[in-house]
Amino acid sequence: MLRRLYDWTMDFAANRNALWALFIISFIESSIFPIPPDILIIPMVLASREKAWKIAGVCTVASVLGGIGGYGIGYFLFDSVGQPILEMYGKLEKFNEFQGMYNEYGAWIVAMAGVTPFPFKVITIASGVTALDMPTFVISSILSRGARFFLVAGLLWYFGDPIRDFIEKYLGWLVTIGFIVLVGSFVALKYLL
Repeated sequence: MLRRLYDWTMDFAANRNALWALFIISFIESSIFPIPPDILIIPMVLASREKAWKIAGVCTVASVLGGIGGYGIGYFLFDSVGQPILEMYGKLEKFNEFQGMYNEYGAWIVAMAGVTPFPFKVITIASGVTALDMPTFVISSILSRGARFFLVAGLLWYFGDPIRDFIEKYLGWLVTIGFIVLVGSFVALKYLL
């Protein structure tokens, strides 16, 4: 089954609508969707290496725009949803301390999360909740998400077929490791925040 899904993804990556699908996935991943856009970046670059930079660019733009959407979710829904919950549990004062710390290091938090497998949507929403300075948020997002997606695309562009052979040979292990990293990120999130 995993092999069929991989083959389907590789076929879809060469489709003329793949860039739109990548844009949509990258956009919603930054605000609500749990699956990273790498699931399309990798096969798209491997299917069409000459478009590597365009693919990374589309992914970066969509991810930053989606991040602004996530910021909006945190910013506009905190008063109506988040604050009453914090008050109910008597944690509003603790949150205010967290907000001050988050805003002090916000650029670094956004930048670090933007290049790691840590769920970026958590950072985008938290940035809105804490009202992190919008230009700081956007610049950090552009730099970190761009670095991540252009690095992935660049490595795939440079190494090409050997990377594809490696992925095809170790597909099961790579999916398992990816799943562990994804679940580990959510577990870390639960205990760190």
